[in-house]
Amino acid sequence: MSIHKQVLTFIHRPEPESFDRLAMDVFRHQFETVDAYRRYCVARGLEPDAVGRVDDIPAVSNVAFKYADLAGADAEQSPDAAVFLTSGTTQGRERRGRHVVARPEIYRASAIAHLRTMLFPDAPRMAILAMHPTADVMPESSLSAMISWSIEEFGTRRIFAAASRERVDGAAAIAFLVDCEARREPVCIMGTTAAFAALVSGLRTGNRKIRLAPGSRMMDTGGAKGQRVPMPASDVIAQAEDLLAIAPPMVINEYGMTELCSQLYDATSFNCAGVSNTQERYKIPPPWLRVTARDPVTLRPVADGAVGILTFFDLANVGSVSAVMTEDLGYVERGRVRVLGRAAGEARGCALGIGQFSATEAAEDTR
Repeated sequence: MSIHKQVLTFIHRPEPESFDRLAMDVFRHQFETVDAYRRYCVARGLEPDAVGRVDDIPAVSNVAFKYADLAGADAEQSPDAAVFLTSGTTQGRERRGRHVVARPEIYRASAIAHLRTMLFPDAPRMAILAMHPTADVMPESSLSAMISWSIEEFGTRRIFAAASRERVDGAAAIAFLVDCEARREPVCIMGTTAAFAALVSGLRTGNRKIRLAPGSRMMDTGGAKGQRVPMPASDVIAQAEDLLAIAPPMVINEYGMTELCSQLYDATSFNCAGVSNTQERYKIPPPWLRVTARDPVTLRPVADGAVGILTFFDLANVGSVSAVMTEDLGYVERGRVRVLGRAAGEARGCALGIGQFSATEAAEDTR
């Protein structure tokens, strides 16, 4: 069975006891097929024979996707390979991260499986309001792909896409929600936190409230990114309840990034047994995504519950690089993840990795 089929099988039927073995096989595959990653590993003296466990697999900074070609030979052999670009909101659109996904069906399987667990555990089909462009409008966006797949998998015929590349049509979105209210039809709102903030502004300006049917829910992502006045997570939950009558446990924040094919979601009483709605929220990764917090200088995993730089090993990234270190601080406790925010300044280890990629690419880019 090919490594891609092994990963797809694991996503469909997770076997936690097999994660480490499969992760090591994925690392060996990526070492052999991703030239830039192989050079990076060799430069650090961490070839496969020298790596004995998953935590020792060399992680690249998510910023490295802006400087190096981390596509594997898989992409050259796949006619269906997709190219996703980061938004460029941090360092400008002239330096955008590029993630080549050789097998989009693996990304789709990962996204849909965890969405089913965390946003649609009651397995309904329902009306969906997309407040982010869909894949036909923005094919380079991994979030657009995920929303379009969600519409196919979980939507009814009542679907409305309120966003273009340039703007979110707040008035049209409100009109769609008013119609759902009149029909007493549950609706799922999907989009960025910034788009939801714009919807809140429109409702406040019009001095109106919508009482959506029970079972309505919302997935927001991106946090403060793109907002002129950041809306904290607690306000998102409160405004969704006040203005749309969406119960707090049904407001689920997503943590994801273009450089990963898997996502994390808020745990609430709606999707996780035993979770209290009064406790501080944490996020749940799928079984094929391992999250560690690492010391920013040594890059070694820190103790359970200690704060560090969040690092991921995503089996669904099999066609590129699975070990990805972020710029976000957080901690992991019994497999649950708390994201605390962006690290102030570059972590030393991250900076070293970026520098190595930059130097390598500059030396070789002579064509």
